[in-house]
Amino acid sequence: MPLNRRMFLRATAVAGGTAAFSGALWHQAFASGPAQPGPSPYGPLRAADGNGLALPEGFTSRVVARSLRRVEGTRYTWHPAPDGGACFSDGDGWIYVSNSEVPLVGGVSAIRFDVSGRITSAYRTLNGTTLNCAGGSTPWNTWLSCEEHDLGLVWETDPRGQNSAVARPAMGRFKHEAAASDPERKVVYLTEDQSDGCFYRFRPQTWGDLSSGTLEVLVGSGTGPVQWARVPNPEVWLTPTREQVAEAMHFRGGEGCYYTHGVCYFTTKGDNRVWAYDAAAERLDIAYDDDLVAEGEAPLQGVDNVTATSGGDLFVAEDGDNMEINLITTDGIVTPFLRLNGHGDSEITGPAFSPDGSRLYFSSQRGKSGFIAGTDGYTFEVTGPFRR
Repeated sequence: MPLNRRMFLRATAVAGGTAAFSGALWHQAFASGPAQPGPSPYGPLRAADGNGLALPEGFTSRVVARSLRRVEGTRYTWHPAPDGGACFSDGDGWIYVSNSEVPLVGGVSAIRFDVSGRITSAYRTLNGTTLNCAGGSTPWNTWLSCEEHDLGLVWETDPRGQNSAVARPAMGRFKHEAAASDPERKVVYLTEDQSDGCFYRFRPQTWGDLSSGTLEVLVGSGTGPVQWARVPNPEVWLTPTREQVAEAMHFRGGEGCYYTHGVCYFTTKGDNRVWAYDAAAERLDIAYDDDLVAEGEAPLQGVDNVTATSGGDLFVAEDGDNMEINLITTDGIVTPFLRLNGHGDSEITGPAFSPDGSRLYFSSQRGKSGFIAGTDGYTFEVTGPFRR
């Protein structure tokens, strides 16, 4: 970006001021200014631990899986290129599911933990799919695994591995990235990883059944009020879904997507933004933009997968840069939460909290080697006093 435009945007942000954010309604102030750098509520990062993770005081880490190696305590071999993930309750324990972003044999794997956090099993829940990137959980406890190619599908999978995965073509065939369920409006939001991609929502005919429904695309002229328009041909097309509605908004590479407290947050890598769609007001705002950082250097670069605590703090993973997960707090502060050293040619993927909010899972897709096939992927767990 030319320096003069960057200086103009920063000056505009300063003039507008940064509003005082408050609890779950902090998104309402985005029109007055996106999140700005500030001190972390967890304190500064300490020196890296034995796993290469620089964490705040009181937090610890462990490696729970390595690509092409058996998951400890099981006979299951963990997949290459671990990507999007989520956690699900399972009796007294929980399950972490993870996509594999490789062609032809991508799919999804899962690790089951008992109440103490001990791994009890690992297994496959989806096979034979291509470039499974991100996805999202549903209120009925399934995992939506999204294929990232031009004719990609959303696959609905069972985290427990008891039911067969099912393709959901009614949700559109495009370069899917992530999905986020909105139980209040009974829709699923979807991002598209294209340089001119769109932001979609799927309205199932029956909530809880994704086999049929209507795919819609966001329509508007920028931040502020927006609307939705039906995509005419979401399943079988000669014109890509992103080009079927002339008034559709286009975004520079849709990435992560997460719904919480009435807002669907999604990231776009081409302009390094975190967007906030206020679902009740049908309004779009910017939660973070590296060009709107008023002072100093922008701490968050290469925005990718995103998740949130139950209290509304966002955790945004970086694709590259200095391999951090950054925190965007409910009072409008953006700051590093952790940094992974020694994985400079990788990306951080799949952040997800355990059901009780005490553990954060994520992966380094290409690990220390940076090999594009992801055969050196790492999956981590961080435990500590997260705000809830």
